[in-house]
Amino acid sequence: MGTVVIDSDQHLVEPRDLWSQHIDPQHRADAIRIEDDAVGNSWLRWRDETLGLGLVQTPGDTEAIGVQRAAAYRGEPPAAHYDDLLPPDHWDARARLNVLDAMGVDEAMCFPNYGLLWERRLGRDLVAQLANMRAWNRWCAAVRTDGRGRLHPVGHVSLRDLDWLDTELHGLASAGVRTAMVAPALVDGHPLSHPDLDRAWSAFEATGVAPVFHVADQPRPFDDAWYVDGDDAFVPTLESVFLPTAAALATTDLIVNGVLERHPHLRLGIVELSAVWVPLYLMMLDGGVDFTTRLNGRPPAGLSLRPSEYFLRQVRVSSFAYEMPAHLRSQLGGAELLMCCSDYPHSEGTADPLGDYAQGSAHGVTPDDWPGLFSGCAEFLLGREHRPGD
Repeated sequence: MGTVVIDSDQHLVEPRDLWSQHIDPQHRADAIRIEDDAVGNSWLRWRDETLGLGLVQTPGDTEAIGVQRAAAYRGEPPAAHYDDLLPPDHWDARARLNVLDAMGVDEAMCFPNYGLLWERRLGRDLVAQLANMRAWNRWCAAVRTDGRGRLHPVGHVSLRDLDWLDTELHGLASAGVRTAMVAPALVDGHPLSHPDLDRAWSAFEATGVAPVFHVADQPRPFDDAWYVDGDDAFVPTLESVFLPTAAALATTDLIVNGVLERHPHLRLGIVELSAVWVPLYLMMLDGGVDFTTRLNGRPPAGLSLRPSEYFLRQVRVSSFAYEMPAHLRSQLGGAELLMCCSDYPHSEGTADPLGDYAQGSAHGVTPDDWPGLFSGCAEFLLGREHRPGD
């Protein structure tokens, strides 16, 4: 029997009625929805605001998304209706299992699709934001059941209401959900290491749910004035250029200000935010703390380990095949940090992850070559594998 393959980054497309069906009844008027315009384009809407275009994506065809978006914003009808184009495996857990079989993938972590588009936009109304997050989390329980242990839906939570967070993490854990997407961002003006938020990290640790940073429209690491693309931009250019910045910033805060020291069993994932930055980052992390400790006459916090050792111990990062993860591993001194991923069914993703990772004689890898990339690190993030010495 070969190595089990766990894809650390797939997405499930939310059905039109997910939010209205799963939201608390008193918040139904604030449920996100997908509705058609007069010419037949489908739009993600909240109250009277448009959050994005309903799109059916094909792995490897990013340009087609831009063409569809441009036509819809010109008011042109789609070539075919959204519901007719949407394959069952994009939203149905049982159908997705057939795709996993075709890919040669045993299990997959499944993030939201439209849930990546609205957290920042709904941020001005915390009640509505949390209600729609809870709707997704409730659907995750059904995905867990229908996925027969092979699909691992990723919850969606906020640290802005710690009572709500505690309830939500216990609910996710009871449903067998082991990870939850969290914004790598300030929480109402406070860094993630703020003492008032220590209760949040204790709750993640106690429930065994691992927080995960993932690309999404969340509170931004730079001032909004820098983002000049316009509200109709699917992804602002700065977000693409500085893709890992928010995650690197948030992880640094958690490490150097002692959160991972105080919570040694907290597991943290970084997904779809690239991995090529990690070797240089770890060098700068140790070097920056060493330098400022000498310069300032004191360390930023009482740490028993080198800063990079917390990252190695508790953080796992998804690495696309084109990043040559075998080369990255050599730069990391053989450390087991990286997870395989496909981003299926997104246009920037792939429907053949194993083939992509195997390409190239110098840097190609297979599951049997590198079990850590294809299963071990994802199992760690899912809480199925203990650290050495635990």
